[in-house]
Amino acid sequence: MKLIIPMAGRGTRVRPHSHTTPKPLLPVAGTMIIERIVKTFKKTLNRTIDEIVYILGPDFGQEIKDALTAMSERHHAKATFRVQEIALGTAHAVYSAAEDLSGEVIIVFADTIFDSKDVVSVEGADSVIWLKEVEDPSRFGVAVHENDKITDFVEKPSKPISNLAIIGVYYFREGENLKREIKYLLDNDVRGHGGEFQLTDALDRMLKDGKTFKKATVDEWLDCGTLPAWLETTGLILEKENHVFDKQMFPDTKIHPPVFIGKDVEISKSEIGPHVSIEAGTVIENSVISNTIIQHNSVIKDSKIEESTIGNHVEIEGQTGSVHLGDHSIVKVS
Repeated sequence: MKLIIPMAGRGTRVRPHSHTTPKPLLPVAGTMIIERIVKTFKKTLNRTIDEIVYILGPDFGQEIKDALTAMSERHHAKATFRVQEIALGTAHAVYSAAEDLSGEVIIVFADTIFDSKDVVSVEGADSVIWLKEVEDPSRFGVAVHENDKITDFVEKPSKPISNLAIIGVYYFREGENLKREIKYLLDNDVRGHGGEFQLTDALDRMLKDGKTFKKATVDEWLDCGTLPAWLETTGLILEKENHVFDKQMFPDTKIHPPVFIGKDVEISKSEIGPHVSIEAGTVIENSVISNTIIQHNSVIKDSKIEESTIGNHVEIEGQTGSVHLGDHSIVKVS
């Protein structure tokens, strides 16, 4: 089965990090957002994913493709790449992989992390839509249902017709059906919310054509779409996963769990945590750090930072407060 992941967007709300790294490749406690999604499917879906189709923007370079290929290989899947030249909505994004819309497919918009205790069965369904109960359904596309069958889709309803939000995860038994309905939208210039080609309109056409849609609900739906959300989600994941570390490696440092400490991290004369994620190769000296994400191979000295996101290969010295620094930044206060 194919897993199709549209990820051509530039993730403007997580800048400066998305200047160099697509949002789905950002880490959450040692694992890329997109890899967490793949792991969730391996745990909760009664199907085997043997190919992952990545829909990229036209300016995504070879380094990003290499990272995605390596991740696919870790999960015994082939990596295929397609390009969305211009962003015209969710349906348009999916149609950028039109040649891959055949047979069983899963489509995931890699903006969020989700999880469920239950294994999802797709038997007896033309499509399965993953949903999450929300307090304010007017912010989302929602699904109306009777028991486990979906009867209607409504984009950002003004009336409380359903509190089950569509989280951006979809299964199709025959990808050709979805391909045909998206092509109809594009050929006839049928635009939905925001003047764009919306996937919910294609789903609605399939539903009216008599296709059977079933719902799958998730226990957890965590946003990584903004810097505060990325920090909050990382904190929640740290609490949930309770990563272990060897205190003897940092004898002169106080560590307040939950934290994640990657390989070859060096920490001395510091106080770390709670809710700190430190990726591999980073060095921290004489610093106090809390509620912060630090990516690979950065150096932090003589600083006291909180509520911060630090990129790869960053150098910080003498900094206090909250900072958001992209890759290869240097901030030194004398």
